[in-house]
This record gives sequence, structure tokens and C-alpha cells, in this order.
Amino acid sequence: MLDGHLHPDFAAVADELRRILPKRGPGGAAACVYHRGEKVVDIWGGSRDAAGSPWEADTLSVSFSTTKGVASTLLHIYADRGLIDYDAPVAQYWPEFAAEGKERITVRQVMCHEAGLYALDDMVEHASEMLEWEQMVARLAAATPRHAPGAAHGYHALTYGWLAGEIVRRVAGEKPFAELIEREIAQPLGLEGLYCGVPEEQQHRCAELLAVGMDGTPAERRARTESMHGKAAKTQRFLSRVGVKWDPRDSIAALMPKGMDELDFDTAAFRAASIPAANGMFTARSLARMYACLAAGGTLDGKALLSPETIKTASKEQNRGAGRVIPVSMRWRLGYHRVFALFARAPHAFGHFGFGGSGAWADPTRDLAVALTVNSGVGTPFGDSRIVRIGGAAVRAADRCAKHGS
Repeated sequence: MLDGHLHPDFAAVADELRRILPKRGPGGAAACVYHRGEKVVDIWGGSRDAAGSPWEADTLSVSFSTTKGVASTLLHIYADRGLIDYDAPVAQYWPEFAAEGKERITVRQVMCHEAGLYALDDMVEHASEMLEWEQMVARLAAATPRHAPGAAHGYHALTYGWLAGEIVRRVAGEKPFAELIEREIAQPLGLEGLYCGVPEEQQHRCAELLAVGMDGTPAERRARTESMHGKAAKTQRFLSRVGVKWDPRDSIAALMPKGMDELDFDTAAFRAASIPAANGMFTARSLARMYACLAAGGTLDGKALLSPETIKTASKEQNRGAGRVIPVSMRWRLGYHRVFALFARAPHAFGHFGFGGSGAWADPTRDLAVALTVNSGVGTPFGDSRIVRIGGAAVRAADRCAKHGS
């Protein structure tokens, strides 16, 4: 059973959400869709913890890399005000960043994953350091890129958030990142569930992470990590046979720094930290409303977040081809990637998907925004079929509305 409401024209989205809810065992999800500035889907179902407590209207769920889209939107807000130039060196805003030959890396190269700073394993002694903002930005400032800026692109799976986030902080008076998300996005749009650093008084709303493969003892997690390394080697051999060059060592360095299999993603400490590439806690409703604003040209219900010109710049494709970290062409925009939708095309859509199944995006050509949050199952580092299925249902429904004039 699902709770919430939806427009009958978008009933197929509810059908898909029912299908992706776990058939056995606990787990829940929420989906929200805006079309032409109106909220046409706001539904949820399943359970938010292992005890079977029902998913609530205000349940927050960790959304991993979906957080990058929110962090990128925050940076675009400051660029829109003329405080950040995409083609300026990062060191212009963050002087310490110029160390180790990084003085020519631009904001644009950071945002389209061309900075060569994806290898977190080169920078930290243990993944637990990720919970300390100052520690991480100091490590990035002292890091050496794996390639010259712009020479290649490689998904900055974990480092992207601190890179983009510290640029913003430097031009915003070094305010806490969580405070800037609240002040610049959540408050203007009236969002009740958009956090990258959950306050103590909101922790009770957080869904328990029930993703298979992220539970168990440290020893069990390490065994799974070793198994993943073996699978990566097999994938490399397959890709080489079809002409795709990919080195799994880049992926491991970006995604699995030392101690990653010991880090507990389901604690109050992890939720309270700001890791803008990985630990946003969101409601689907808040994600969809933010992207609805972008889909509508930057203004929603009289609240202006970005100019249409900035959105056009932010959503322009920057590169193609398989990257060094993930062997898939994500067609990076500035902080966003292409959108995959089942049995539908959305070539002008942009957003970000996340490990664990979440995702959110905008399609300005259809004035459509879609978001999904989940707490069970795992997929790839940039999402899985669930957001693709939800998005496809939403696109097909929007196209039927346009065809029939409704």
C-alpha cells in the first residue's frame, strides 16, 4: 500500500513504486514528481527500519551521490550572483588549493570531473576522516592530481563534494556547508527535508539504511570488498575485449579508500557530518521541488533561485566517453549528468543519481522534475534501475499529457 496523493495522469509512477518496494523483508521508498510547476505525485510506502515502522510523509533517507546535484545547485547560486566564475582557477577562491601543481585547475574542471582529484585513497589514512570537513579540505589542498587538468575525466565519487563545497564556503564567508544549504535552497523554496548534515532535532526522521552488502561485521564487509575487487578485474577483461579502456584501480581508489568497509553509514555521527558527495538526507518531495525550480527556468511559485542563463550554462554537456572511474559515458554537465529513463528519452534533462537507488533530475523541455528516495537495496555508484523506471514512467505520463492537451 502507498500513502500520499497523485494526479490520475501520473498513476503509472505509483505502479512503478509499488513494484520496486521490497516483496520480502523491510525497506521503503518515496517518489515525487512536479509537472508544469505543479506537484502531481507525492507518494511513499514500505518501512523505514528493520522493525517494520512505516515510512512517513517526512521520512529522510540517505541518498549518497544524489547529494552532488544539491551541492552543485548551491555552487550555481553563487555563480549566478557573480561571486564564482566557472573558468577561474579554484585557487582564486581557495588559495591553499594551488599546491602540488593545481594552480591551473578551474571551477569548471572540478564540476565536470576533469580535475584529476578522484583518488581519495591517495589522500586519507582511513575513511573515518571523511566525517571531518577541515581535515578533508586540507587533504585535497595538499593532493597531487592523477592527470593534468582537462586531460581526462574521472568521476570524483567522494571528493567532489568537498571540492565544490569549499569553493562555495570561501565565497560565502566560510559558513558551515549545512547552513548554506538551508539558507540558500531549503528556506527560499520552503523545503522540509533537504539536509547535508542533519541537526540533532531532526535525526528521528532518518530512515535506517537496509542496503544488502552494507551491513554485517567489519570482517564480512572486508570479504565483500575483496569480492568486488575480483569482479572488477573480470569487468576489466570484458571491457578490454570490446575496446573500452578502464583500469579498476582508479575505481577502487575513488570509491573504496582504506577503512571504507569499516565506516558505518547508519549512525547519527555520519548523518550529522557534511559529506556533500555522499551523505545528503532528503525527502523525495524536497528534491523534486528543488529540481522543479530548475526545470521551470530557476523560479518556482515566485521564488527565484537561478537565472535561466545560468541553468542553460549549468546543463550544457561538457564531455563524453567512458571515464577513468566508471566505464560509462555520463555526459557530464556542470555538477550534473545525463538522465536515463526506461522506454523514454530525455536528452535535455540533467540531475544526479546515487548509490543505493535514489536520484533526482529536471527536464526543462517538459517542465518536469522527478525524485526517488529509498533505504534498501544497492546498485552501481551512480544509481540503479529503480530511478530509471520511476523516471521513465514520469516522462511517458508527461508526454501523454502534452499529446492530449491535458
